[in-house]
Amino acid sequence: MTSLAASLRNVWKTYPMDGVEVHALRGVSLEIRRGEYVAIMGASGSGKSTLLNLLGCLDRPTSGTILLDGVDVSQLNDNQLSELRARRIGFIFQSYNLIPQLTVLENIEVPLYYSGQWNAKTRARCRELAEKVGLGGRLHHRPTQLSGGQQQRVAIARSLVNNPSFILADEPTGNLDSATAEEILALIDQLHQEGKTIILVTHEPEVAQRAFRLIRIRDGRIQSDLPNPRFATSTGAESAQASGQPNPSFAAANCLLSSPPSDSRAPSGSAIAIPPSAAEGGLR
Repeated sequence: MTSLAASLRNVWKTYPMDGVEVHALRGVSLEIRRGEYVAIMGASGSGKSTLLNLLGCLDRPTSGTILLDGVDVSQLNDNQLSELRARRIGFIFQSYNLIPQLTVLENIEVPLYYSGQWNAKTRARCRELAEKVGLGGRLHHRPTQLSGGQQQRVAIARSLVNNPSFILADEPTGNLDSATAEEILALIDQLHQEGKTIILVTHEPEVAQRAFRLIRIRDGRIQSDLPNPRFATSTGAESAQASGQPNPSFAAANCLLSSPPSDSRAPSGSAIAIPPSAAEGGLR
């Protein structure tokens, strides 16, 4: 098995618009190793959402090569891409993307239907994941009966159900208040500590501070790709070395962050540590 969760080589994405070619991505090359926690930052229109769509096999590049788990996705047809998405990629969206007619448990089960893996054993796993994110007592609630924070917890559990190769989180706290956002980010921190590969897209520096590696995109190009100085300890250095990234000075790395870091990573363990404010019934 390859050590790379994703590899992009000279990827371009061009859209025709009113007779003019608009280059959303311009020759992007990037490698993300298994177990990394990467934040992709950029202003609106920078190309970060286009990059996320390509990594999630929701779109195809105009040119260049994208390898996911060593598989060249440009060689796959639509059905094969759908199967790869269902089995290897977990998605967490800003707007949750839950199906309103389904219960919490049924929403978590949705990827199993697409991958043809729904059975008694996998349904039991869905219950376990609901417990893991603090929603064991709300299995039969529907999205309209849940708060925004609870809905995002359902989305996190759903992203894990097929044990994906990596998780793509697109502005996962964008619709949440600051306290609830902290709870959701703590869950994502814990998933990374358990070995999951996390690729998070955000425009918020304080959210990006949770990641070990910070990639900034501007005008469709990678402007910078640096380790997070917040984790510039022995552990952080090892993580940066494992990702194959250079070890820049703190001054260079600090240009990516507009506010001072504060360590609030959840403790490691077999189950996700739910903050006291997120105890069931007190979730936002």
